[in-house]
Amino acid sequence: MRRNTWGPDRSAKRALLGSAAALCAALALAPGGGSAQEDLDAELDRITKQNKAAAASQVAIQKLSSETSDLLDQYRNTQKRIEALNIYNAQLGTLLASQQGELDSLREQIDGITVVGRQITPLMLRMIDSLENFVGLDVPFLLEEREKRVKTLRELMGRADVEDSEKFRRLMEAYQIENEYGRTIEAYRGELREGQKKRTVDYLRIGRIVLIYVTLDGKEAARWDKASKGWKPLSREEMASMPSALRIARKQEAPSLIRLPVAGAELVKAETAK
Repeated sequence: MRRNTWGPDRSAKRALLGSAAALCAALALAPGGGSAQEDLDAELDRITKQNKAAAASQVAIQKLSSETSDLLDQYRNTQKRIEALNIYNAQLGTLLASQQGELDSLREQIDGITVVGRQITPLMLRMIDSLENFVGLDVPFLLEEREKRVKTLRELMGRADVEDSEKFRRLMEAYQIENEYGRTIEAYRGELREGQKKRTVDYLRIGRIVLIYVTLDGKEAARWDKASKGWKPLSREEMASMPSALRIARKQEAPSLIRLPVAGAELVKAETAK
């Protein structure tokens, strides 16, 4: 916008020129000297008033011009903000649409989890039953520990403050532990139940193939027989290899071939547990 560049000085000059011309005309028409002086004073007074009025008008014009310029700048800035807000609103619309899609997906997943929860709970209960039956039919090593693990799983299934995912994780962990027993060897000290009597003995377990106990004085040893589901004493020759087998299982001696009573085989290579 082009501003008015006229200043008060230029307006005053124009007014002065006009007044001078009017003064000259008045003097030319005046009949006498006394009245001419009065007319001159009156004309000068009128010219002064006109100059003041012109100056005030020019100031008002400049003020209006400045205000107009400011309003124009504000308008342009407002237009820029409006454009920015329109772009931002468009982006928010895209984000809202994306979030709505995610919300719908989450609702579907929650509905699916509810359905899966109804289906997986009976499955986990059946798996616990199978694990309990397996421990009861398996070689009786670490029996107290394994039975306690099954009992803990049953108690866990009845807790409302534990998520189904955590219950399933713990169940799979128990299955993994049972799986590891089949490929490791171990020597541990525990109680031997004989009716109402209990005594402390050393156990040697090689996978699920061999389970042997040796009394602490080393005078008695027996192996678990799956067929009869009972203990069968070891011969003198078989007992002779037991100290070395226990040391191998405890990682106190390097792995070597030892002679142990195993159904379907005569030699078992005892290796350190993984």
